[in-house]
Amino acid sequence: MKDAAMKKSTIIYWASGIVSICGIIFEVLFGALGSYILGDGVKQYTLTISLFLTGMGIGASLSEKVMKNLIISFIWVEFGVAIIGGFSSFTMFGITAIAPEGTDAFYLYFITALVGALTGFELPILIRKANEIGVSLNRSTARVLFSDYAGGLVGGLLFVFLLRPQFGMVKSAFLVGCINVTVALIVLWLFRNEIRHFIVHAVFGGVIALSLILGLFFGEELAFSFEQKLYKDPILHMEESSYQKIILTKDQKDVRLYLDGSLQLSSTDEYRYHETLVHPAMSFIDEPKNVLILGGGDGVAAKEVLKYDGLESITLVDLDPAVVELANTNKQLLKLNEGSLKDQKVTVKNMDAFKYLENSDEWFDVILVDLPDPNNESLNKLYTKEFYSLARNHLTAEGAMMVQATSPVFAREVYWTISETIASTGLNTENLHVDVPSFGNWGFVMASREEIDIQNLTIEPETRFLEEDMLGSLTEFGKDEDQEMIGKDGEETVLKPNTLIDPHLIQIYERAWENY
Repeated sequence: MKDAAMKKSTIIYWASGIVSICGIIFEVLFGALGSYILGDGVKQYTLTISLFLTGMGIGASLSEKVMKNLIISFIWVEFGVAIIGGFSSFTMFGITAIAPEGTDAFYLYFITALVGALTGFELPILIRKANEIGVSLNRSTARVLFSDYAGGLVGGLLFVFLLRPQFGMVKSAFLVGCINVTVALIVLWLFRNEIRHFIVHAVFGGVIALSLILGLFFGEELAFSFEQKLYKDPILHMEESSYQKIILTKDQKDVRLYLDGSLQLSSTDEYRYHETLVHPAMSFIDEPKNVLILGGGDGVAAKEVLKYDGLESITLVDLDPAVVELANTNKQLLKLNEGSLKDQKVTVKNMDAFKYLENSDEWFDVILVDLPDPNNESLNKLYTKEFYSLARNHLTAEGAMMVQATSPVFAREVYWTISETIASTGLNTENLHVDVPSFGNWGFVMASREEIDIQNLTIEPETRFLEEDMLGSLTEFGKDEDQEMIGKDGEETVLKPNTLIDPHLIQIYERAWENY
């Protein structure tokens, strides 16, 4: 009898650890889904963690009413977590594609709280069952909680380093759901002598397991059809890297690259963007030899820089090796970048731009900042005074920097806040903007220790759009784009530099783009 009790208690401890791993994976998965589909990763992770924990509290409170049939209660809770969590990513993409705006957010927050409640319901039941078997209450509580907390660490590591990069969000959800239902069926079998209508429960579990297995093998393909509805053009390539979701689309001759749902370039008009990003800064230097590109993993900015004959080296720093790999292997991107990243003058470093600037002792004639917009906390730090100060410290005395700075039309306060942040480092600045049809009116900030007279620049390489006579016009801003902004109270808005301590730019960005 004692051996049987020990065996059953061991089963309970292992079950608690495994379901805890599944619970934490669903928790961070919901945060990742919110970040990708709804934007603002910090906000979504904060909401999902808060809702999940609140749900756990509610579930734990409700579980006190369950004093009998503990094992069968646990089994059906696991069935619920398996089916709801397993289909969560799949249904989230479907709702986003076809349901009215706002439905996806409601659905995500609802299932987060629901799965949290089911997870919170599990642990008290397992503790009571361990105590019922004969383990002391203190001992059973401590061991179940240890299994739960240790499982939380394992689950988090599995999601970050295995599930998301290798399986993606849809398959990961189905796979974890399969683990939940497997645990339930194993516990059902091992405690079968205590359970009435064993066959009925086993059949329900088998149906749930079968549906999850089918989802594991075929759900991603169906979800792909849902996601296709989010993009105007057919998807050529889709992958989930360790850092972001990479989408490449093509319609006739228009190839578009998206990172986490945000458009990065369109082959029909990218030259307008990249020529403005590259040539004013390159032309500011008599003979630019060493150039740093922060971002630009697609290789198109590097292609423009390589047009300068006296160039000696390009250092390109892009966090995600998957983007660089795609730029070097996909024939559509290779046509756009002309194989620039394979040039012997180009050195690619896959690392965080902030850390690179902190640790590097190199100097550059030109620094081109071609980073995604500051739509989350990780990117926001690359638009701070501290970041631009580091970049300034890597410029030669006569060097120049050009920064993509979002749209002065759609996000006017964002654009001028970025400009103010760069100017706060002591650099002289010049503001430019250009019409890029796929993006709209887009802004750049040029900076140097030297005074900038953009109208006297000479552009020597061949271009498709940019010419010397028009440079002055790029510095002219209309009334609805100009720095003079009127706040809601009728007073002029005071611009403050964006800093690591006061990262207010991300809130300004969210307000600016919420209607676009």
